[in-house]
Amino acid sequence: MIKIVADNKIPFLKGALEPFAEVLYISGREISNEILKNADALIIRTRTICNKELLEHTKVKFIASATIGYDHIDIDYCKSRNIKWTNAPGCNSGSVMQYIASALVRLSIKYNFDFSEKTLGIIGNGNVGSKVSKAATALGFRVLVNDPPLHRASLLDTHVSLKEIKEKADIISLHVPLNMHGIDKTFRLVDQNFLKTIKPSSILINSSRGNVVDTNALKEALKKKFIKGVVLDVWKNEPHIDIELLDLVDFATPHIAGYSADGKAKGTAMSVQAISDFFGFGLKKWFPVNVPKPLNPVLAMDFAKKTERELFSEMLLATYDIQSDNERLKTSVETFEKQREEYPLRREFENYSIKSISRNKNFEERLQQLGFRIER
Repeated sequence: MIKIVADNKIPFLKGALEPFAEVLYISGREISNEILKNADALIIRTRTICNKELLEHTKVKFIASATIGYDHIDIDYCKSRNIKWTNAPGCNSGSVMQYIASALVRLSIKYNFDFSEKTLGIIGNGNVGSKVSKAATALGFRVLVNDPPLHRASLLDTHVSLKEIKEKADIISLHVPLNMHGIDKTFRLVDQNFLKTIKPSSILINSSRGNVVDTNALKEALKKKFIKGVVLDVWKNEPHIDIELLDLVDFATPHIAGYSADGKAKGTAMSVQAISDFFGFGLKKWFPVNVPKPLNPVLAMDFAKKTERELFSEMLLATYDIQSDNERLKTSVETFEKQREEYPLRREFENYSIKSISRNKNFEERLQQLGFRIER
């Protein structure tokens, strides 16, 4: 019988593959070479580093990562051993978009600005960045997009240089993969020079990878007021993050931007389907059926009594409030990993209906662009 080793924190997975394989569930950090000796496949998250040390002299033929990123997989080694692998591109793009929207709302409250007053610069316009761009436009931001690989491939309608982003953006949001080398290197993309050449009133949001930002340069920039504010979801050396930096940023979260139940379910489904396709289990359309529903799926809104910012803030924060995650991390940084493993239920915008007390067609259309359903 085929043997599969799976990270025991991957949600909605148990029971899906048991009719076809022996499945061993174990902590991602405890998956070892010894445990994999007789394993045919792996289902993992980013905490399991798949390299020669882990895979040498094992039977592993296939690795499925239920994550967007794949820098935890040694691609060259896998190729040399004919080990096939997949990730889950785009699985949590809606979740990260929701996270960014909540961050933008909280920043607008803290710094007292209207969305229409600000320009959002998006660096990286793939699955996540493109959704963030659409959401920010619906909120009323002016949006600038920078993505050199997509621009070279003529896959962007509009594209601006990194220089223009730094000169014009009030808020800069990073949505790039971690590339260590080459023309599209993103390792320490945000370094001392970057931070010295943006507007001092700028705010930086990073929900991509911790090493895209130079931690020491960012701390210096915050202390010397080269930058106004920062929102961080990803960190160098997770879960052992820089406490000094934690205290300096506006909103800090433990790498959970993509942790909606929807994003997790999609990542798990893509992994199960990939394993099924490789071994011929016949689960091509499998998807979890036990995803919990939100506690309050219908939101009431009175367009007549509040400002646009107040209305957007109320609706967005009713589905997810970044402040809650920020408070948990800053209160208990030593439980960084536990907060990820025991993350509370979060559902994305499309799981909510808005019941209008007074009609506003333009505003309703913009809410629909974010993903909300409107009850007539």
